[in-house]
Amino acid sequence: MFNWFRKKTPLAQPLTVDIHSHLLPALDDGVKDLEEAGNIISHFAALGYRKLITTPHIMSDVYRNTPEIIQQKLNLLKKHLDEKGIPVEVEAAAEYYLDESLLKSIGSDQPLLTFGKKYLLFETNFLTEPLNLKEFIFQASSKGYKLILAHPERYLYLHNNLEKAQDLLDRGVLFQLNISSITGYYSRPVQQMAHKLIDRGWVHWLGSDCHHAQHARLVEDVISTRYFRKALDLNLLNNTL
Repeated sequence: MFNWFRKKTPLAQPLTVDIHSHLLPALDDGVKDLEEAGNIISHFAALGYRKLITTPHIMSDVYRNTPEIIQQKLNLLKKHLDEKGIPVEVEAAAEYYLDESLLKSIGSDQPLLTFGKKYLLFETNFLTEPLNLKEFIFQASSKGYKLILAHPERYLYLHNNLEKAQDLLDRGVLFQLNISSITGYYSRPVQQMAHKLIDRGWVHWLGSDCHHAQHARLVEDVISTRYFRKALDLNLLNNTL
């Protein structure tokens, strides 16, 4: 099996559960095939992860994934991991894009893909605060969903506007920081925002948001950094799953 990773023993770290990745083949902009997924998941196992909750995109105008499609791909991935002897538990939920389709699903009580105690991972556009954000939070929360905002450090409408971030927290939204943001992978401003959120203790989950091998390598590279260790001192929820 081809391996993209460096020939050394990875440095293990205390996180044992990842809640955000794109490791179901050919469903979105993540991995392309089972072999690629298996290599990446094997690397996570070497880092000490025991469970990966992979979260393919659901976006009404781009990735029209359904729970049935996602479950079928999950079954194929589990079979592949079993055949390769890769000892990681894999579950599937979704990363929902906040659009009118998601609001309609909430309003009509359509079943959504969640994990743990009805945790629902969602994202928004990166530039401007969605006009329906507060409506969505109210409706979803009233239906019993526990909302997790994926990578809040990447949204420009939260940069230099920590009052908006505080408002989301006050409304019960949990924050999931991308591990790679700590390294500066996306940009310097995103890295700075990630540090601000960690400094304020406004991080409830760390996620790899792994799409490919480079993201998996970043999870290893960040382990020895100061801000990763500082994030681990927060009351993270990863290992409760």
